[in-house]
Parts: sequence; structure tokens; C-alpha cells
Amino acid sequence: MASNDQAQNETQPVVNPPKKINHTWYQSESTVVVVIPIRNVQRDQVDVESTENTLSVNIKLPSSNSEYNLKLDLAYPINCNRTDFKVNTANVEVRLYKVDAVQWTSLDAQHKSNVPPVSMNRTPTVQSVPPSYPSSSKKAKDWDKFEVEIKKEEKEEKLEGDAALNQLFQQIYRDGTDEQRRAMNKSFMESGGTVLSTNWDEISKTKTEVKPPDGMEWKSYDN
Repeated sequence: MASNDQAQNETQPVVNPPKKINHTWYQSESTVVVVIPIRNVQRDQVDVESTENTLSVNIKLPSSNSEYNLKLDLAYPINCNRTDFKVNTANVEVRLYKVDAVQWTSLDAQHKSNVPPVSMNRTPTVQSVPPSYPSSSKKAKDWDKFEVEIKKEEKEEKLEGDAALNQLFQQIYRDGTDEQRRAMNKSFMESGGTVLSTNWDEISKTKTEVKPPDGMEWKSYDN
């Protein structure tokens, strides 16, 4: 005949131990993200605390009255004032901000490697060096500066004689108003090229007379 203790053991349900929840983590140059795979958690059910070297996470499990607890001594320092978290449908993500932009070899100090961490800083911008062109001179020549000086000399070079006068007339015509251009065309054609005026009010009232330079006589050539 079975004892009472044996009868009670046969009627009690078997309680399985809670499934272990394993966190994972990943990192970028400036942050470390701890991922805790607990589904359907509300934000007010999550409590996250951190210091420069520690992380503590408490989550009330939605499927029971128990809690999930994670306590870590971090392998590297963090800016605890910026620690935050977000709740997704499938997990809780805790974001830690690194003090130094280095590659973490471990999340917790217990498994920290003795190998110095590798910097994750982006490659600094290398200042471009102007190309060096061959020269017979022993002294290095700044070709960019030389090019600027040549262009400056070309700009400052002054034309002489008729070329300079034509350039001036072209500039006046290009920058002038429509009335000034009409005045220049009318006065030049009517005076046989001896007068060039930009005053349309004056030129429009009468035919422009021929005015040859002093000491010269204007003559019309028959076809």
C-alpha cells in the first residue's frame, strides 16, 4: 500500500524551470547595444540603471510574476548620462554610449581580453598634396601659385592703340542698355564711323553729323 507522501507526489504537477534568457550585443563606433529577447514587454515594465562601469536591467516578465535581472561589470567605460533603451515587439534594446571609440572585445569585464582595444575612429582626412611637376630648377616650384600669377598678368595686361579702343567700345556696348546700344549704332552709321554716342535722347532727334578727327578730312567713296 502506497504511503500518503507517495500519493501526494503523484498528484502534484511537474513545474519546469524558467527558460534561461540569453542576452546578445553588438557595437558601432560610438555605441554598444545590449539585446534582451523578451517579447511583449511594456516600457514601464523595464528599469535600466547604469554607472560608468556597470549596467543593471530589471524586466517584469509578462507571462509570469517573476523578473528578469541582468547585472554586468562592463569591460570598458561608458557615458552613463546617455544610457537609454527601447522596447520592441520581440526584444528590449539597451543602448550604451562609449567613452572611447574603441572596439570592445567583450561586454563584461570578466571576459575582457588583455589585448589593447583597437581604435574605431574613422580614417582621418588626409590633406591633399598638390601634384609636383618636373622642373630643371633645384628649388621646388609652386605651380599653382605660378598659374595664378600668369592669369593675373594676363588680366592686367593692357591693350594699346585701336585694339584697346575697340575693346572699350565692346565693353560699353555689352554692358549698356537697349537705348544706349541704339544710340551707338545710329550715331556710328550716320557719322561714317566718326561719332559714337550713347545718348539716345540726343541722337534720336536728328541725324548725326560727320565729325572727323582734328587735322583730318572725311571723304565719301563712290561705289
